[in-house]
Amino acid sequence: MIDRRGFGKVLGLTTGAATVSVTGLPGLPVAQPAAAAPRDAAAGKHTGFPRLKRIRAGLLDVGYAELGPAHGPAVVCLHGWPYDIHGYVDVAPLLADQGYLVIVPYLRGHGTTRFLSARTFRNAQQSAIALDVIALMDALKIERAVLAGFDWGSRTADIVAALWPERCTALVSVSGYLITDREAQLAPIAPRAEHNWWYQYYFATERGRRAMEDPDLRHDLTRFVWETVSPTWDFDDATFERTAAAFGNPDYAAVVVHNYRWRLGLADGERRYDGLEQRLAGRPTIGVPTITLDPERDPFTAPGGGSAYRDRFTGAYEHRTLTGVGHNVPQEAPTTFARAVVDADRLGQGQLTVK
Repeated sequence: MIDRRGFGKVLGLTTGAATVSVTGLPGLPVAQPAAAAPRDAAAGKHTGFPRLKRIRAGLLDVGYAELGPAHGPAVVCLHGWPYDIHGYVDVAPLLADQGYLVIVPYLRGHGTTRFLSARTFRNAQQSAIALDVIALMDALKIERAVLAGFDWGSRTADIVAALWPERCTALVSVSGYLITDREAQLAPIAPRAEHNWWYQYYFATERGRRAMEDPDLRHDLTRFVWETVSPTWDFDDATFERTAAAFGNPDYAAVVVHNYRWRLGLADGERRYDGLEQRLAGRPTIGVPTITLDPERDPFTAPGGGSAYRDRFTGAYEHRTLTGVGHNVPQEAPTTFARAVVDADRLGQGQLTVK
């Protein structure tokens, strides 16, 4: 999930955000600058990907879906917690129809992705996950790509865009700038905001770790999170179960628990990532062309129309608020998300005009 401290800092802000003029492309309707339809006709159209692939990349054997022409411009779509690649099951075909090569990997600890060595620490600190994406792009011989993500995927895409901008054509980031500031995470925030982060504190306990290791409790916990953070999404049991299968990865509990404990300063990372984490602690700006998306019905979306993080994006930029949409933006509103990817790419090519 997203960064608790960033949410708490912006309670009460009400300023607006920049918009962009857009024009239509065949097959995708034009998105309105500050709204998205509560129901998306493309949502739920697909139940799976044609086939999954695997490739060795860095510390992992990565499971991933691939759609679209092999030589098309690349888009890497990154999921979050508690989600998996099915978050993009309707987005990927839309982008493939536009001529993009779409890569949707399982993050470490999820689905068919496996660590190559049993001796590798099941680390989920932010820089380690970002390096997984760089390793995957290297293995697939993708020099540059549009990076698009939500939740953990937003954070990971933000980090790649900030530290390796030469690998990022453009960025689509749900909830904006999510690079974790561990020092800021130590300070308490307003009680109503703290309430939203119950699962982070739960995972900080032995009780929470055991719940994540228990298949039945893990199933019910993650289902409850889906219902809570996407209150307008009428998903069925089959939709959840397709994603929940990815939580059976033998490293899932270890990776998830470490991620949240590391963020709160309750677990160490690895020294080999210290240099990267020091750079990220400085909240580096992102200069690549970016579209940020704030889902209006997501309990983690702060008021202010993206104003809390606007200064972190220094390149061509647009912000969109999505009316009636919850946390899992690509699966709840796939057409809107795909539209943002296409528009971000065109923003990078100077084909959109910032108002």
